[in-house]
Amino acid sequence: MTLARLIGTFVRQHWRAYIGSALMLIGVATLTVWIPRKIGAMVDGLAAQRLSGPALLREIGMLLAMGLTIYLLRVGWRLRLYKAAYQLGVQLRTRLYTRLSLQGPGFYHGQRTGHLMALATNDVDAVEMAAGEAMLAGFDGTLTLLMVIGIMVLGVDWRLACVALLPFPLMAYAFWRISSHIHKASTESLNCFGKLNDHVQETLSGVRTLRALGLEQRSAQQFSTLAEQAASASLTAQRWEAAYEPAVGLTLTLAAALTMGLGGYLVWQNQLTIGDLTSFSMYLGQLIWPMFAAGWVLSLIQRGKAALARLDPVLHAPLSIDDKGSVDTLDGGLLVLDAVSYVYPGQSMPALDQVSLRLAPGQTLGLVGPTGAGKTTLLRLLLRQYSFQSGSVRWGRHALTDYTLAALRAAISCVPQESFLFSASIADNIALAKPDASRRQIEQVAALADIHDDIMRFPQGYETPVGERGLTLSGGQRQRVALARALLAESELLILDDALSAVDTGTETRILQHLRELRRERNNASAIIASHRLSAVVDADLIAVLRHGRITETGTHATLLAQDGWYASQWRYQQLEASFDAI
Repeated sequence: MTLARLIGTFVRQHWRAYIGSALMLIGVATLTVWIPRKIGAMVDGLAAQRLSGPALLREIGMLLAMGLTIYLLRVGWRLRLYKAAYQLGVQLRTRLYTRLSLQGPGFYHGQRTGHLMALATNDVDAVEMAAGEAMLAGFDGTLTLLMVIGIMVLGVDWRLACVALLPFPLMAYAFWRISSHIHKASTESLNCFGKLNDHVQETLSGVRTLRALGLEQRSAQQFSTLAEQAASASLTAQRWEAAYEPAVGLTLTLAAALTMGLGGYLVWQNQLTIGDLTSFSMYLGQLIWPMFAAGWVLSLIQRGKAALARLDPVLHAPLSIDDKGSVDTLDGGLLVLDAVSYVYPGQSMPALDQVSLRLAPGQTLGLVGPTGAGKTTLLRLLLRQYSFQSGSVRWGRHALTDYTLAALRAAISCVPQESFLFSASIADNIALAKPDASRRQIEQVAALADIHDDIMRFPQGYETPVGERGLTLSGGQRQRVALARALLAESELLILDDALSAVDTGTETRILQHLRELRRERNNASAIIASHRLSAVVDADLIAVLRHGRITETGTHATLLAQDGWYASQWRYQQLEASFDAI
């Protein structure tokens, strides 16, 4: 979408505000061009000694009244216009946020958080200014220019007007050259700001790692370099914007010199009065605003175009996962994966290759295998964060793609290995999926996740703020808070993606025992546990071993030990490792 089309659509939606502002500007322009004529008439009246005493005071009072009216109209149009223009910023930010919230992980693999944050701030502001300030400044400047030139030609002297306008084509050429440079400079400035945002976001997110590795100084130097680049790019854009002023000043200086030359001659020849020359000189001064407005509008338009060129690809990026399902209620039943395969974009080797599994209601499926075997990929396919390329997945009577994403994700609670906590209290983080949960319910699931006692040791208990991303908690505590949050949702399927990797084996044993008891209470609740620790899946109804994206072994714990394959050898190794740790 072009900037003109976007602004045109917005103006049609808020036409009352724009028309109201335009009418006020017409009043401003009319009064503005009338004042020089009034002053010129007063000068001629004073020169001819026709104006004095009460009449002079009355004329001055009229001038003051017109000035006050102009002031009130200018305040009125700005209030009315900006109230509407800010709505465009709200709409764009809402569209951007909505689009980003619907995108899956595949989209974010090619995006940086700082860049997206910059789009929602600087870039939206630039488009907003183009829709507000640029639109009305352009209208005001154009209207004033036409009215001033019209009255200079028709109301004062057409010969003076023609001579005064001779330098203006040179200014138009200068404006065209300057605006093209501003577009390039604005694009570079916005890109540099996005890179600076990326660095700050990554630095703050990984501040613990930077400190642990002693990389604070290097990070500070990188920030300094990026800040200098951003400042330099912004300064370049400002320099080109500043070039408008000399072009305007030079043009009006030449116009004034030509006007005074020809105007003095006409006055000398008695073809023009001193009052008319005074009025014409004031009109020439009034051309300063339209000229500056033209430069300002061109600058804002070029900034808006550069910003929209960065925003538009994100706003119209196709969803990585299409929500075309029509079934909004899961009927439960058997979960069946039939010959499912998936290859990551840009990769040649499949992450999953002909995977087939079955999970009945109330059962637990264990997924094990070496790192990179495809466990997390399989879980992401079930969550529809990715779309499989071949095979089929059914849940109950419908294919997985027949369900709406909202219905599917409401039926699944997932606890990833890297749990995300929000900057809120522990109680608020646990109650995220069920905001109306009572404190008793929150404490019950916290006990099931074996985190209740840890929470009570904090001075503020459940009201303890966890900090950004839960940095005030240990890794194991974060995982258990996330597990409690998932249990509170009471979903039909619980997915644990190596979600107990940061807790010790004793805590893991207690949590798994609690989960077994909970599953017996919730008859049809199913679970999928992906883990590197085989002890986490010992009691699963079915264990599947994934290696290189393929299922190489399936069965219960006892069956897999009897097969004496990868699972059995890994079990013996982990048991031996645990025995050494116990010494």
